Amino acid sequence: MNLDFSFLSWAFVSSFLLQGFYFSVMLTVVATVGGIIFGTLLALMRLSGKKWLDVPAAIYVNGMRSIPLVMVILWFFLLVPNIIGRPIGPEYSAIITFVAFEAAYFSEIMRAGIQSIPRGQVNAGKAVGMTYSQSMKLVILPQAFRNMLPVLLTQTIILFQDTSLVYAIGAYDLFKGFDTAGKNYGRPEEAYLLAAATYFVLCYSLSWLVKRLHKKIAIIR
Repeated sequence: MNLDFSFLSWAFVSSFLLQGFYFSVMLTVVATVGGIIFGTLLALMRLSGKKWLDVPAAIYVNGMRSIPLVMVILWFFLLVPNIIGRPIGPEYSAIITFVAFEAAYFSEIMRAGIQSIPRGQVNAGKAVGMTYSQSMKLVILPQAFRNMLPVLLTQTIILFQDTSLVYAIGAYDLFKGFDTAGKNYGRPEEAYLLAAATYFVLCYSLSWLVKRLHKKIAIIR
């Protein structure tokens, strides 16, 4: 192959990649925060012991985890505008879809984290007069977050990789930036190779940092 990377320059980065990189990072952060918040609520519903809370949460979590993310993105982007009567745009569609989808995965992580805390700590909270919600807020959840932090961060890295799927609905993410640059410069093969290398470097570096953090947490314990 006659590969030519002579188009690499600051103009290439600033014109095509920065906007997409910003959106990918923003989508990752918003989906992570929203997913953890709603995922924690779903986890608490599943652990409540009340069927009217447990069953809907279980259906939602299992349903979302059984459907490919790209299908959820396309369904939301194509169907919701027909229901509400107006388009909401690919960016907002991506944000809402990712939060809703990732909540199902973060829910299972949080549920495992909560269950990893000895039940005796809840009973100890009751013994000193704490309600169930107070025990969860002050005793259980802080420990569960610490225990699950490496797994939560790993899921966030996977989420960042999945942001490339918004290309399917036309949102301008990092991958879309590489694709647009490749078409403009007439070098699509080089652009896709650079995209793969960029995702690899970013995700591998973040994974290495997560491993270091996991070792530190293990030492503290």
